[in-house]
Amino acid sequence: MAQAKSSAASSSRECRPRGRPQLRSDEETKQIVFDAARHAFAVDGYAATSTEELARRAGISTKTLYRLFPGKAALFEAMCADRLERLLSDVHLQANDEVDIETGLRAALLACADLALDPEVVALQRIILQESAEFPELAATFYKNGIMRTVAALAGWLRAQVKRKRIAIDDVEEVAGILIGMIASAPQRAAIFGGVPLPSRKDIQRRVRVCAALFLDGCRAKSP
Repeated sequence: MAQAKSSAASSSRECRPRGRPQLRSDEETKQIVFDAARHAFAVDGYAATSTEELARRAGISTKTLYRLFPGKAALFEAMCADRLERLLSDVHLQANDEVDIETGLRAALLACADLALDPEVVALQRIILQESAEFPELAATFYKNGIMRTVAALAGWLRAQVKRKRIAIDDVEEVAGILIGMIASAPQRAAIFGGVPLPSRKDIQRRVRVCAALFLDGCRAKSP
């Protein structure tokens, strides 16, 4: 009798429904789609990559993909914004009175260089350049969400230094663009058009030191 009850209880446990498995959140699914899209766009190009292929690579249905993103352009924009947001969140340009202007400028420029010369950011730029003629909105999105936000962050830091009377410049946005061009444009072009490897951390730090010195001291020869 006891054995029969034990058997019945065991059978009851086996037949008891386990409930629905925990579903993955939309944010988790989006990250999986972003990873799949970055790889697909880098390998096959934006135009040649279909939404069906993106869904397959991400392991989801096209219905789910369209629920998360209205179309491929919206997915690309969200992918760029997500990656740049993560990188920009690490760019801390704090105006610290406890450090001298050159040390502070080097730290600010290094943070901007780390973003501009990040391998994934350069890879996105390569894709955008390849597709910009047919899809100009991609370039506009990247310019607004990436390049101009970085310039704005550095301009804010420069503005704080001007208020502290540590430097004297008229147009902080223009100067911020010039400085970012000095530290990043040549290495970016070399990587995208010349196939040259991106600079090492040591090379970036050396470039930052040179740019900071040129900005603060200039290079005009002093009169004898």
